[in-house]
Amino acid sequence: MLSIPPNTTIYWHTEPTDMRKGIDGLSGIVRGEFNGDPLDGSLYLFINRRRDRMKILHWDGGGFWIYYRLLEQGTFELHKSTDKRLLIDATQLAMLLSGVPLVDARRRKRYRRVA
Repeated sequence: MLSIPPNTTIYWHTEPTDMRKGIDGLSGIVRGEFNGDPLDGSLYLFINRRRDRMKILHWDGGGFWIYYRLLEQGTFELHKSTDKRLLIDATQLAMLLSGVPLVDARRRKRYRRVA
């Protein structure tokens, strides 16, 4: 299981992605479709059309990491969004990896300090 600090920015690419893409291909999606910078330290999440494979692209300051998950059974949740990029947090990523549907999950109100 990944250990992700709670303040890490995580972007989910909501359209199916070709899992043959490597670092350069996924970085191209981040730059071209997100207008983002893959070197900003954020996690970029990609899921294939069959929803049984996931890749996460991450720059740690010294190089790129690709985390790859292949499900033996079941699928990842499909998020119906008009945006190509969806911002999620570390808790939602953990839920997605565990098979908990994000659509049905509700958060209780908590105090958030405004910076």
